[in-house]
Amino acid sequence: MSTTLKPDAAARLALACLDLTRLNDDDVAGDIERLCERAQSPFGPVAAVCVWPRFAALARSRLPVAIGVAAVANFPDGSTDVERTLHDVGRIVDAGAQEVDVVLPWGALLAGDTAACAAVLAAARQASTGLRLKVIIESGMLGSAEHISAASRLAMAEGADFLKTSTGKTPVGATPEAARTMLAAIAADAAGALHVGFKASGGVRSVADAALYLGLVAEALGATACGPARFRIGASGLLDDIEAVLRGGAPVATSASGY
Repeated sequence: MSTTLKPDAAARLALACLDLTRLNDDDVAGDIERLCERAQSPFGPVAAVCVWPRFAALARSRLPVAIGVAAVANFPDGSTDVERTLHDVGRIVDAGAQEVDVVLPWGALLAGDTAACAAVLAAARQASTGLRLKVIIESGMLGSAEHISAASRLAMAEGADFLKTSTGKTPVGATPEAARTMLAAIAADAAGALHVGFKASGGVRSVADAALYLGLVAEALGATACGPARFRIGASGLLDDIEAVLRGGAPVATSASGY
């Protein structure tokens, strides 16, 4: 798909699949209000905004129903503290948000403690019943395809609706290699192949990057998966590039992937 989509078509699809994100430690209410304004682009709405749990209610109050609100849990470190995860998810649910982006305890996974990982994800899933659950596996820290695949399978076993590459808070975010491994795990899962989505997050800043990941999703899951129900892009700066392309100007960002 990345080679057949024209730039404006890729930009429009990326816009529809964008989780416009703001997760700075020093965020204040005004930052979130401006984020919600930007989410209502003159070219159409984004899929969702993604914020800290403390801002989820504010975001929900400033957005039309058509734009979802996602908030993060167990973020960004991915601890094994079940109570912390439950507290975060509880705030998100109470705020009226639609989506939870929870960090899998990737450090525990690397240490072989899959039970601790499963406990956090199971708690998040139970506490977020009725909401879309995206599990951040932090692929850049897991490193090997074996670990990325194991994290993907574990997340799906615990009820993930989406697999997400990264928090965006580590040196390595989304990569095509990690995406291929995660998408292969989804495609190989009997149930997941039909409904689990993929979210590229961490360093996706250009329409060219978005088109690359759209192509990978189409190859692994089929073209019908290239919509907001099964594909998302978590980014803050990507909207600038999308709007530049749709205005007919030159892109404002270069590809982070090198492809």
